[in-house]
Amino acid sequence: MKAGVFALLLAALAGMAAAVLIVWRGLYDVSATSAHTQAIYGLLELVMHRSVKSRAANIKVPELSREPLMLRGAACFRDWCVQCHGAPGVAPGPIGMSLQPLPGSLVDAARRWHPREMYWITRYGIKMSGMPAWEFRLSDEDIWAVTAFLAKLPTLSPRQYDAMTAMPAAAPSCRTRQGVCANPPCKPGQIGEAGGARDAVSGPAQAPLLFRQYACTACHTIPGVAGSELHVGPPLRNMARRTLIAGKLTNTEEALIRWIRFPKQIDPDSAMPDSGVTQAHAKAMARYLLEQP
Repeated sequence: MKAGVFALLLAALAGMAAAVLIVWRGLYDVSATSAHTQAIYGLLELVMHRSVKSRAANIKVPELSREPLMLRGAACFRDWCVQCHGAPGVAPGPIGMSLQPLPGSLVDAARRWHPREMYWITRYGIKMSGMPAWEFRLSDEDIWAVTAFLAKLPTLSPRQYDAMTAMPAAAPSCRTRQGVCANPPCKPGQIGEAGGARDAVSGPAQAPLLFRQYACTACHTIPGVAGSELHVGPPLRNMARRTLIAGKLTNTEEALIRWIRFPKQIDPDSAMPDSGVTQAHAKAMARYLLEQP
């Protein structure tokens, strides 16, 4: 008995030592031109499938067979999905082709996933895969529209796909709906006035998610938010102790909200971009920063 336990402990220590050696010596090739092994692909797929099915199990699916909804989904798919996933007769763009793991074709997605699962994936994304969480870019109705179109996609020939995405009803782009500006710099009133799913996450407790989804962690280190150690923008710790924001605004919650939403209006020479942050999200982010030590 004791010998067996000792052998297990020895094997565990040997495994840990091997893992440390692989990490420290950089033996694992992280380049996107070096594909995962089939075993790793299989494991990642299994983990992803089980996770999605578990989390999407209780989502109620609305009526998805309405033609206007599918046409709206066709427009969203055309604008946001084709560049990575391709479409019937349409190749993915260069970015999609170069991602690792490679984004799969969605032509057969409805044969592999229930609508509630396609909705969950579209809304919440898949970490470490390049699949974004669209709840911060599209309304909940648009996400269901994409789901409705995905259910239709397996039945479409390349010619039918082209015709459906070219129809007048599919012409409006998701990125310009309801006056929301998609190409900053934007004007006041254009950013974040669509509401819906975009503002569903708006409390200070959800601020770490908002900082990631608006790419704040691409330039800043933020207390309580996991990410790389960066030196592009200033660290955002001790915000409540600062007298000025960006050297121009008196440090108040209202001023910080304004800076988060419209930095180019306050300082046209600032490297801080207008990122399309909604009013509700900026308020949650500002309160979080002012509450951190």
